[in-house]
Amino acid sequence: MAGYTQKQVDSLKQAIGSGALTVDYPERGRITYRSLAEMRQILIDMERDIAGAAGGGRTRTRRIVMTTSGGL
Repeated sequence: MAGYTQKQVDSLKQAIGSGALTVDYPERGRITYRSLAEMRQILIDMERDIAGAAGGGRTRTRRIVMTTSGGL
């Protein structure tokens, strides 16, 4: 699912912090996860989705080329 909200991220973080496997999301309802590991992976996906939406989905790459001249 794309388009996560900060509220969803906060709800998941709260559940992970308490050790609960069930999360009540305001927009999606109640979801029960299989493990805390699954919840942590979903949290990573959510945060990447939010960061991508905030940054337009583009990252800037810088290339540095070094040259030298000299003789033997």
